[in-house]
This record gives sequence, C-alpha cells and structure tokens, in this order.
Amino acid sequence: MGLDMARRIGAMALILVCLCAEHSMGQSTPRGVVSQAYFNNLMSAVAGSCEGKSFYTYASFIGPAELASGFGTTGSDVVRRREVAAFLANVMHETGGLCYIRERNPQSDYCDRSFTQWPCAAGKRYFGRGPIQISWNYNYGAAGRAIGFDGLNNPEIVAQNPTISFRTAFWFWMNNDCHNAIVSGRGFGATIRAINSGECNGGNTGQVNSRISYYRRFCRDFGVDPGANLSC
Repeated sequence: MGLDMARRIGAMALILVCLCAEHSMGQSTPRGVVSQAYFNNLMSAVAGSCEGKSFYTYASFIGPAELASGFGTTGSDVVRRREVAAFLANVMHETGGLCYIRERNPQSDYCDRSFTQWPCAAGKRYFGRGPIQISWNYNYGAAGRAIGFDGLNNPEIVAQNPTISFRTAFWFWMNNDCHNAIVSGRGFGATIRAINSGECNGGNTGQVNSRISYYRRFCRDFGVDPGANLSC
C-alpha cells in the first residue's frame, strides 16, 4: 500500500469516527423522524372547519423543533423517537387532533398575581393557546422572554403566529420536565403529569387514556416500543 493511499484511508477512517461520535452525542434532527409528508398526512385528517387546519404547518413545527436544543436528538435512536412521539401525542390531545389553537370555553383569565415577576397586563387573558395550550401569566411571560416576544402584553400572538406558537410549545416541553422525563427513562406518564397533573391519580382517566392512545399510535408509526410507565 502506497503512502498516499494509506493517508487517504486514514483520513476516511477519521471522518467516520467523527460522524459516529457526532451521532452518538445527539447531533441529529427530528426531520429524520417526522418528514413533511408524514406531518402533511396528519393535517389531511383535520377537518376544514378547524382553525388549526391552515395554522399548523410542517415549517412552523420543524423549525422550532430544531431550535429546541436536545429535542429528539438526545440518547439512543429509540429514546429520540419516543420523545418525538410523546410530544406529538400531547399536542394531538391538547388541540383535539390539531383542530384547536385556543382553549375552548376558558373558565378564568389564568392570572396568578402571586407571581409578581410576571405581572398580568390589564385586560389580558392567559388561557391556553397553541400546540401545548400554554397558559398562566408566568408561562407566557417566561416563554416570551426566552423566545423574544412580549408574552404578558401580547399573549394573543401565540394564537396568531404559528412559528411562535410552536416555539412556546417546545419552550414548555424543554423547560418543564417533559424532555427530561423521556430521556431519563421515567416514561410517557411523567410528561402527562408535567403538562396537566390534575389528570393523574384518577383525576381524569379518560384524558390520560387519550394521551396514551396517541402516544402508542406515534410509537407504532415511528417503529419503537412505547416503553414502561405510560400512565400517571
């Protein structure tokens, strides 16, 4: 073997090692799990009368997904797929199958004045909006600061701008124990508890079962076992 050939083989081996290391460190993208065709197929099942029909798009989903550092890119391939499945399952449940952008019949303005860091603006309501139905002034305020919008004075933008809407969903997911629940192996049930703990421990078994049903569906579509601890 000539010296030049040996050098070329050595260089190729180094590239392969780097690529393998990059993959193992989670440097991938959720695009590998959710393609545009797959997302569009989900949207094709949404009724034309739904406000989410033209609001939720692949671009507004995948861009924020890739900006959420670690989402769908942490751990083994199975863990990554489970996380994407878990996120979509909760989104489908919260939005009635990607139909709703705004909470139906909110019972309050969701203003908790004990969170003085996030003072409620006069006349503003912080009910559920977007894919995860983010609610409460303290979530709107913190999400807005992290993403770059005025969540306290302009909470309505979460139901008006689809990219911001998905970014708030991923902000909540990454900062409220949902991401950690999946990558740590605690299971899907822990994401339900993080999003709506009132459903757990018999609080609303029907709602919990709805989330689990969606999760099983997405895991099946993505070719992974759903794992243990599905309920809460």
